[in-house]
Amino acid sequence: MLQLAIEAALEAGAFLKSSVGKIQQIERKLGQETNLVTEIDRRSEEIIINKIKRKYPDHDFLAEESGSHEKGSEYRWIIDPLDGTLNFAHGVPLYSVSIGLEVKGELTLGVVYEPNLQELFIAEKGRGASLNKSPIHVSKISTLIESLMVTGFPYTIKQNPDNAVQHFVNFLMQAQGVRRLGSAAVDICYVACGRFEGFWEVALSPWDMAAGVLIAQEAGGRFTDFHGRASTIYTKRVLVTNGLIHDKVVEVLQRGLETRQRTEC
Repeated sequence: MLQLAIEAALEAGAFLKSSVGKIQQIERKLGQETNLVTEIDRRSEEIIINKIKRKYPDHDFLAEESGSHEKGSEYRWIIDPLDGTLNFAHGVPLYSVSIGLEVKGELTLGVVYEPNLQELFIAEKGRGASLNKSPIHVSKISTLIESLMVTGFPYTIKQNPDNAVQHFVNFLMQAQGVRRLGSAAVDICYVACGRFEGFWEVALSPWDMAAGVLIAQEAGGRFTDFHGRASTIYTKRVLVTNGLIHDKVVEVLQRGLETRQRTEC
């Protein structure tokens, strides 16, 4: 199954790269003017799902563009065919394909492929994580002021959900730096391989993080909600760090949440 996921990600990634500048139609998802979808997203998803279905026709799927395909299987593939559509639409060469697999509700494998740098991140439950076949591990930085953080903003950022803007400002003041790349799957994988120390976002979907979360955990990272409690890919608030700065990051996030609560009162 891992090899199948790798092949599907590579095939979809090659299609994405060959399709740059060839978008025929851009749509905006209902009520979200910055949440784009193109025929390229949909075709990439078809490539992945059809490839898996040919071998496992009875498996379930949860995919960003076509939604849930449930047959009652113990196996559920969670797919983002183009994570970073806005980047892709603007010609920014940073986007990815993300494929995760749950077995009986537990994440067992994850594959994220970034076709421009040809970086293939892989993890299997209990077997570690790798980048282009070389083992990866989270960084050993233990202070927030030495940490490079990364985040993303929800499509509803104008409503500032969960005080997302204040979180960003707070980390600008506390960390060495903060980045916003435009692909959550890549962000989380960059934590896994030590390029970033931590990632947070206030509203992600399962397909955004399924593969990345497993890759980060297998690389020694820690995944929780904003309170530092055990979480799942079905919880929108996401925090992934190298583990060493985790408690400090939680403190900063709590400060932002408390500010919002006082404002609402």
